[in-house]
Amino acid sequence: MGMLNQKIKADLAEAFKDLKRVVTLKFFTQEVECRFCKETRELLEELQAATDRVKVEVHDFVQEAPLAAELGISRIPAIAVSGDKDYGIRFYGIPSGYEFASLVEAIRLVASAEVKLAPETRAFLDGLAVDVHLQVFVTPTCPFCPPAVMLAQQMAFYSPRVRADMIEATEFPQLAQKYDVYGVPRTVINEKDSLEGSVPEKQLVEKIKSSLQA
Repeated sequence: MGMLNQKIKADLAEAFKDLKRVVTLKFFTQEVECRFCKETRELLEELQAATDRVKVEVHDFVQEAPLAAELGISRIPAIAVSGDKDYGIRFYGIPSGYEFASLVEAIRLVASAEVKLAPETRAFLDGLAVDVHLQVFVTPTCPFCPPAVMLAQQMAFYSPRVRADMIEATEFPQLAQKYDVYGVPRTVINEKDSLEGSVPEKQLVEKIKSSLQA
């Protein structure tokens, strides 16, 4: 019995039928697989089977520590979504439930290079002089989380200054506690500021601006 049923597989085939570029999912696990590492690997393997445009690379977090460090991977299970280059799009924890849609859309984004950000947002990102790290805390049962994740990923794809992490809060309770995550989605900006809820694009930009000015 696989992770994906026949309807989801059919939906994936439809979602991926027009992918223009190959997308590589660099999955980090370890020899003795972590909690949800096995399930995440199986999920990615089934996803890969839906199209020849998605390639899954399995990496050992311990034995390939230099590569993990290069990609900024600090915990597992982890997925780095890349195309012709690395766009700073990361998933920490299994992208199940509603977050499976976030992974599918990340693949479509990297394959199509179709950025849906407002001109004002693009202008702001073009002018960034420092790096911005967005950590979006989610749970698989949260229907409001994917839009927050996708917005952060759009920013990361557009700007080399932005990194966007989806973090499954229940898999990483110490991180959730560190950033006072009591509700999701919660977007943490550069370790110090945060926003709760799936906020409009303009509101996130304004919060990033105020965080950088503080």
